[in-house]
Amino acid sequence: MTGFSHRFDPTSLREYDIRGVVGKTLSGEDAFAIGRVFGTIVSRAGGKTVAVGYDGRLSSPMLEERLVAGLMASGMEVVRIGCAPTPMLYFASYHFKADGAVMVTGSHNPPDYNGFKSMLGKKPFFGKDIQQLGAMAASGDVVAEAQGSSRSVDIAKAYVDRLMQDYDGGDRALKVVWDPGNGSGAEITKMLAARLPGEHTVINGEIDGNFPAHHPDPTVAKNLEQIIAEVAKRGADLGIAFDGDADRIGVVDNEGNILFGDQLLVVLARDVLKSKPGGTIIADVKASQVLFDEVAKAGGTPLMWKTGHSLIKSKMAETGAPLAGEMSGHIFFADKWYGFDDAPYSAVRLLGIVARMGETLSQVREAMPKVINTPELRFDCSEDRKFAVVDEVKSRLSTEGAKVQDVDGVRVLTEDGWWLLRASNTQAVLVARAEASSPEGLERLKAMIAKQLEASGLAAPDFTGENAGH
Repeated sequence: MTGFSHRFDPTSLREYDIRGVVGKTLSGEDAFAIGRVFGTIVSRAGGKTVAVGYDGRLSSPMLEERLVAGLMASGMEVVRIGCAPTPMLYFASYHFKADGAVMVTGSHNPPDYNGFKSMLGKKPFFGKDIQQLGAMAASGDVVAEAQGSSRSVDIAKAYVDRLMQDYDGGDRALKVVWDPGNGSGAEITKMLAARLPGEHTVINGEIDGNFPAHHPDPTVAKNLEQIIAEVAKRGADLGIAFDGDADRIGVVDNEGNILFGDQLLVVLARDVLKSKPGGTIIADVKASQVLFDEVAKAGGTPLMWKTGHSLIKSKMAETGAPLAGEMSGHIFFADKWYGFDDAPYSAVRLLGIVARMGETLSQVREAMPKVINTPELRFDCSEDRKFAVVDEVKSRLSTEGAKVQDVDGVRVLTEDGWWLLRASNTQAVLVARAEASSPEGLERLKAMIAKQLEASGLAAPDFTGENAGH
């Protein structure tokens, strides 16, 4: 017996990571326990080395220290990269040939949240792995206490050198505005901006866990208002924003229009497919039909898959896809890169494309087929009902003979376009979205969603405040 046993707040053990409110559902004891059990898992798999990084949140240094203590107590050799964006930790894991990696990050959650994202070997650690970690902690199932070691390394220059290796835009002097959102990608952003050709402006470039300028989530239009204003002021070619730990990207074109995740993927896919004809391009179930059609048009093989960065990474490895992306701004390059979601790397590849284009980014966006859609609509539905409601809807639709894609929830194709209903993996909510070629068509699709929800005893979602579409 080791004398070790620990119970996590059950709400903190999520599908893709461990996350909670510091001081309420997440503590230093939790961080130590994660280290102790994750170190055990690595050790039993024959491993010895774990890379660790942390984001710019105020609670991150304390959580990292306790995590490292737990890993060392399981005999691990810990390679500490300090405050860094999540993709830099993934890079460090490859660079140092680590057997595992743990990132302390609250991603784009409010400042009082924090959490842990992990990799075991080269694979994401999620779902059943996280539940198993919780069960092992509760039963005290850990290796005998040992004395591990830790060393601090500075890998920022090696990471930026590697990013720059794949910049293929020549010497064209682009004007670029960057907004790392006071997140842990801020220092890397400044290093990149200093190395790339052209004129670069970095706003919110100091790491500050209070996030004084705006919340670091580039999928929310409000958080891009500052970068849009700066692009206009400087007459920039584009603006690039990152989330709190820089694994998600937001892009604004030269006219201040937001490029949504699926539109960005169209631009990147067309370029990748030039050297990878017929390649599989994966996008999540929330992406526009335009994306799948444009990938096919560019000679690629479009594949619709489940939402969730860990699920997409696993599917990429399985299919050998050179590129994948999500509406949420996670972009995964396996073409010349390692297959993980990396916003600074995606930015470098995008800048290369823009530098080689004969037209502006807004012209490319304008030329894409026009559709009208709702944003992602989220509404409360209890944990014990959310998957059941989706099953009920699926069952009714099959009786009606509807055209349904059920890779993740239900995505229903009609003459007007499509609508989606799926259960969130991380929250007690249902997510709906609809896309049509006309305003009237969109109204019909929204009515279908409302009808199905009412049939399952739920109120229809609030469709107000949606964007005009893209």
